[in-house]
Amino acid sequence: MPGSLARTYRRFGTGGTSPLYERLTLALSESDEALGAIETVPARRRHPTVILAALHDLALAGHAPALAAVYAAGDGDAAAGAAIDTLLRMTGAVAEVATRGRTRTNETGHCAVLYPAIAEAAGRAGANAVGLIDVGCSAGLNLNVDRVGISYDGGPAVGAPSSPVRQSCTLVGGRPVPSRTMPGVVARIGIDLDPLDVTDPEQARWLRACLAPDQPERAARLEAELALAASDPPLLLRGDAAELLSEAFALVPGDALPVVTSTWALSRFPPEGRLRFLLRLGEAAGGRRVAWVSAEGVGVAPSVPTLGDRPASGHSILGLVMFDRSAPHAEAIGRCWSRGRMLAWLA
Repeated sequence: MPGSLARTYRRFGTGGTSPLYERLTLALSESDEALGAIETVPARRRHPTVILAALHDLALAGHAPALAAVYAAGDGDAAAGAAIDTLLRMTGAVAEVATRGRTRTNETGHCAVLYPAIAEAAGRAGANAVGLIDVGCSAGLNLNVDRVGISYDGGPAVGAPSSPVRQSCTLVGGRPVPSRTMPGVVARIGIDLDPLDVTDPEQARWLRACLAPDQPERAARLEAELALAASDPPLLLRGDAAELLSEAFALVPGDALPVVTSTWALSRFPPEGRLRFLLRLGEAAGGRRVAWVSAEGVGVAPSVPTLGDRPASGHSILGLVMFDRSAPHAEAIGRCWSRGRMLAWLA
């Protein structure tokens, strides 16, 4: 097991987006004492993303001031030493934080792919209002899709132009994103097994801890998104999405189109769970017109065409499924990369 864990940390430290974390995880992989401390954490919580987030959380909370200082300085060598020291001195605290929290990175610009897809669904349904239901919502940041300013290179600017939250997306291919405006949002509902309340300081801190300390642009964007969400918190439902869909639909006014969204959430479901979700989605609609917008890996969202693309091909499919009194109609309306930072519109 120690050799396997060392390899996991060594691989993690050879190709990430954070030079600080690359240096830190390589140091952890070379320290038998550090690996031994990590092994006190339940096996499913030993991944570098979880342990690094737990260490960062302790630093942000003021419990590891030396680690916080070297993180602020951006000194990789000093951070490696301080991280190992913190891990060895506070093994129990690191294990406790790692065990209760799962990594969340949902400030990554999903709105840029969601906005045109939701507008497309509303246009097809002739809807003048929508109720948003985000599955696997975490803190519900996707539910502010209409309150974010979104720009596409070579395309339109949509959303809220004066919003403090700005997102940009690179268009791929020759087809432009339509400039259709999303109708008014009359309900914002998130469903998650373990939703995060952005108005709770500890839960908001955990979201910050899931980012690497040497990514100031992402940190600033997250701060803006947290403030926006806290200004008008969504309704968060805790539990199994398939079982809560009927309750969520009932919270959307009858004259609005319920739009269910999932962004890289169904990959956490087993294959049979994804099919169950689709089945319950159709059952919960109960003859009401409903739309499901998905951004998932190739072949992950059941019924959404894969366009002949191979699974694990490095991009995702943007899907739209419309439920009506007749059989659901599923279509692939785009491809996207980098969790929404690049989009090829196909609809």
